[in-house]
Parts: sequence; C-alpha cells; structure tokens
Amino acid sequence: MSGTLPSRLHHTAYVTKDLAKTRAFYEDLIGLPLVATWCESDELFGELRTYCHCFFGLPDGSALAFFQFAKARDQELFGPELAPSPFRHIALDVDAETQRGVSERLAAAGYREPQTYVLEHGYCRSLYVEDPSGMILELTCDAPEAVVPELVEAKRASARADLERWLAGDHTSNNTFR
Repeated sequence: MSGTLPSRLHHTAYVTKDLAKTRAFYEDLIGLPLVATWCESDELFGELRTYCHCFFGLPDGSALAFFQFAKARDQELFGPELAPSPFRHIALDVDAETQRGVSERLAAAGYREPQTYVLEHGYCRSLYVEDPSGMILELTCDAPEAVVPELVEAKRASARADLERWLAGDHTSNNTFR
C-alpha cells in the first residue's frame, strides 16, 4: 500500500432521539465537551433535510457526532432505531481514574444495571453504559501489561495469522490474560 495513512479519526456520527438528553449525557456525565453545533438544511437523497449536528470533542481532536432531524419523517427514516446489541457500540480509551469518575457520575445520575455494567476482558477493563438513544458506550481502560511495546508488536505481527486460523474453524482463544 502506498501513500499516507489517515492521521486520526475525524468523527464518527450517529442519529439520536433527543439532542438535549444526548448533550447532557456526553457532556455532563461522560465529560466530553460540546465543541460544535451545526444547524443545516441540505438536499440529501432527493429531499431537503433539516438537521442539527453536534460534536463532542476528544483530546486528539476527533469527535463523536450526533444528528437530530427537524422532520419526524426524516428522523424515522435515518433514526437510531436499530435493535440494541452489545456488539454495536462506541469504545473510548480512558485511564482508571477517568473510568472510576464516570462510573460515579453515572451512579449518581441513577444509572444501574442493565443500563451500565463492567466486563473484565483481561487485557482491559470495560465500563459499558447505554446512552439516551440506546447506543452502547464502552469506556475501556487497558491493563498495563497488555500495552507493553513487545506485546503490541507481537499481536500486530500475528493478527492476520490469528484471523486466518479463526476463519478456518480453529476458534481457540488467544487471550492469554484470562
């Protein structure tokens, strides 16, 4: 492959049911600042669509972005009405202190299981929470021993072979941290 790789994620976008609740969740509870709100009307897919697009900033300059449409028909057409699944989620890297602080703010705001839960993956500890639209947000804290340069390089070097092995039917776990 030639050329330059993309430098970072610019943003990832989702449709929300309620931008006010989404703003309160991501800014007040999770701690991501609202860095831009774009109110727009565009000719999209054969019709004029009016929407609001909010960006919540991450320290590297990337963002989580959420749309809400002015017309109920557009909201229904593009809305977040996917069946909830823990395998479709946003995952953000945090340190243990940040994870603990978010967990405390969520508890104080009344978030309880099943809206929030923790999984110990071995190589990381993940706090999962459902946002106001039903999207799952994962706040992941890597285990220090899982991010040593030698292990990171070894995982990168074996990634294709691990995938090929799994696709060929060998579903043996390679998570040595569990």
